[in-house]
Amino acid sequence: MPPNMPPNRRLDIDPDITFAQTPPGWLYTDPSVYAELTERVLARTWRPIAHDTEIRTPGSTLPVTFLEGCVNEPIVLTRDADDRIHCLSNVCTHRGMTLVEHAGCEKKLTCRYHGRQFEMNGAFRSMPEFKACQNFPRPDDDLRQIPHASWRGIRFASLDPAHTLESLTREMDARVAFLPFDQARFDPTRARDYLVRANWALYVENYLEGFHIPFVHASLAQLLDYGAYEHELYPLSNLQLGVASGASDTFDIPAGHPDHGRDIAAYYYWLFPTTMINVYPWGVSVNDVQPLGADRCKVRFLPYVWDETRLDQGAGADLDRVEREDESVVEQIQRSIGSRNYSTGRYSPAREQCVHHFHRLLAEHLSD
Repeated sequence: MPPNMPPNRRLDIDPDITFAQTPPGWLYTDPSVYAELTERVLARTWRPIAHDTEIRTPGSTLPVTFLEGCVNEPIVLTRDADDRIHCLSNVCTHRGMTLVEHAGCEKKLTCRYHGRQFEMNGAFRSMPEFKACQNFPRPDDDLRQIPHASWRGIRFASLDPAHTLESLTREMDARVAFLPFDQARFDPTRARDYLVRANWALYVENYLEGFHIPFVHASLAQLLDYGAYEHELYPLSNLQLGVASGASDTFDIPAGHPDHGRDIAAYYYWLFPTTMINVYPWGVSVNDVQPLGADRCKVRFLPYVWDETRLDQGAGADLDRVEREDESVVEQIQRSIGSRNYSTGRYSPAREQCVHHFHRLLAEHLSD
């Protein structure tokens, strides 16, 4: 047991940020705590798994691993002949073989191990050599339906959702509805995967405050007005509002919008616990944090572009450099936060309210 970890490992975060203390170091270093967070928080969250354009036509199939390297649950998206999208378990109900191994176009789902077949909606269809089997097929011979929903074309799924996707996205949806999401197209040339040698929660915390920008991101600090940086807290998400400094590229915001007349360079939305939706004038970068262990995670940058002419301007221009600067910081924290000489820290009431909000939500979900 780490020297600064109490026997009950209870996470208590005072709701009053002016009194609250940050989590102890064991939250980020202990493998048993990571396993508990995986089962009680991560496995129950909504995660972006695809864009609806990836399963555009009837018959489309797209296998996905839910939280690969962590939960490792095989699922598959299908679009049936009636143009309906389904999200299903990707494990054959006969002997547990992976059912769909590659994206493609099919009329039915067929297991290549023993030939069991399913409809595109997951219903059992047929099975060779089973005529003498009694009480067959059972409801369990159908593929399990996985909860799923789409937000602005981005398909989310959850194995056992603790809340609805709409409860995560409603405030964001209202704020960015004026933007042309229907024109957004995935740009694989700008997509990136980053292996970060740090606990996933440390990465999320770093994202959730602009406090470090003047100290860590020299180029980004020139584009954003640090003094005008704002945040808004919602029940299961929050927003950091990036206000432009000088001639930085900004949104064309219509009259009647709450930000009309303001020089907004970026909307930084966080959805509990590990999804970031960064909205720029050129489009959206979905940042998906995938935990891989107590001391490492993978971060996927998935860009959806609606205006290529604005790609290399403003706060959304040099995302790779900003990411590498963030990695350097959180990886160093991972190496030192388990120190015997560190217990807990304190929050800046002015600059770390979103971090405090994240920790409060973690504590609430762990105590459920």
